[in-house]
Amino acid sequence: QVQLVESGGGLVQAGDSLRLSCTASGRTFSTYVMGWLRQAPGKDRDLVAAIGRSGRLTYYSDSVKGRFSISRDNAKNTVSLQMNSLKPEDTAVYYCAATSNPVIGPGVSWAYWGQGTQVTVSS
Repeated sequence: QVQLVESGGGLVQAGDSLRLSCTASGRTFSTYVMGWLRQAPGKDRDLVAAIGRSGRLTYYSDSVKGRFSISRDNAKNTVSLQMNSLKPEDTAVYYCAATSNPVIGPGVSWAYWGQGTQVTVSS
C-alpha cells in the first residue's frame, strides 16, 4: 500500500514556472514507476510525465516535452514535476500516481493515486 500526497499547485500567469511535489509513504517507493497525470475540466485524465524506478528513464507527453521535467529522490520518497513556460492549456488538476508495472508511458494502469492539486495558468 502506498499513500501519495501532492503539493505545490496554485495560480500563476502564462510563462511562469511551478514545481509540484509528491511524497509517498512506505518503504517500497523505489520499486514503483511514478507518474504525473492531469485532468482538465471536461477532458480525460492524461499522462504528462513518468519516471522509472531508478530515475534514469523518463517519458513526457508531446504537449509538455521541453517545458516540464520529472525527477525523483528515492531516499526521500519524493517525485517532483518542474513546470516551466506554463501555458493556459496546462490548467488542470495534477495527480501523482504509482504503478508496479515497469513500462514507462501511456496506457499503463496506475495502482495508487494522490488527491490531486490544482494548477491554474492565466493568460
